[in-house]
Amino acid sequence: MLKKVVVIDKVEVLEDGQMQIRQATKIMEDGKEISKTYHRWCLAPGQDVTDQIDKVKDITNTVWTPDVVSAFKSKREAKEKEDEI
Repeated sequence: MLKKVVVIDKVEVLEDGQMQIRQATKIMEDGKEISKTYHRWCLAPGQDVTDQIDKVKDITNTVWTPDVVSAFKSKREAKEKEDEI
């Protein structure tokens, strides 16, 4: 019997608070993994996470303090101004 299992198997937090999420999709046959693919995405501090699973939301609530979100936004704004020059 084939079964598809989808899990978030890795969440990495970068120095500036950005998060890298990896989702694994496994195809199982009689309890043995026969195939696995990955899908990855990033989240920036302060980004809307309503569509994320609870595990990811819990991590963002812990990591994305007001100071982290403010520092990230300030850094991004400074970079945008620098790019305009």
